[in-house]
Amino acid sequence: MGRLDNKVAIITGAANGMGAAEAKLFSREGAKVVATDLKAEALQEVVQEILNEGGEAMALAHNVASEEDWKAVVRQTVEKYGKVDILVNNAGIASTMTLASGIDMEKWDQVMSINLNGCVLGMKHAIPEMEKAGAGSVINISSIGGIVGMAGSSAYTAAKGALRSLSKAAAVEFAKKSIRVNSVHPGIIETPMTAPSFQEALPFYKTFTQLPYFGNPEDVAYGVLFLASDESRFMTGAELVIDGGWTAL
Repeated sequence: MGRLDNKVAIITGAANGMGAAEAKLFSREGAKVVATDLKAEALQEVVQEILNEGGEAMALAHNVASEEDWKAVVRQTVEKYGKVDILVNNAGIASTMTLASGIDMEKWDQVMSINLNGCVLGMKHAIPEMEKAGAGSVINISSIGGIVGMAGSSAYTAAKGALRSLSKAAAVEFAKKSIRVNSVHPGIIETPMTAPSFQEALPFYKTFTQLPYFGNPEDVAYGVLFLASDESRFMTGAELVIDGGWTAL
């Protein structure tokens, strides 16, 4: 038996990186996966791989900052699979804005609309379906930037820190309905989002990451799988840190 048998999961940002790894792993563990992203071609490749392996999945174009898109994603999920059990708010963008250099409010609002508001909208529209199902699990992908200060990423860390606190508030609000809300805080993970700066920042990363290697998307996906499964039935409002020891310093 799979760890997610008979579960229906919505995973945002599933075209590559951690989202793609989560979608494939969830399918292998028995979930019906609704994979969403704006990168249609890459997303379809992920879903096709799942289908080729005998899994159940569908790809939906999705701007997480759009409430209308969220309504459509949840509606189509319920129409096809009958319910929503799991929501993984994985979609996000990087940002290198600093307070010292002055904040570009247009870019600030963009980061907030995707990294924070997108998760708010996801919970707003998915949780009512979880209530109908009698239980559910929301996993919000934050960052170690939501726990410790990361110089040079003020908008990103502000959004991820807010998401950390929001997850706790939602956990308390929905606990009596058996809907769990937890946050995941990855450290340095080699993904398409981190690729542009990865080599340049390598000496800095090595200073803080205590293990002699960096994480990959699968390292995070297995943690998310645990929080999505009934194995973590007594966990809500928790923070799962997957950072190679960065925040242990």
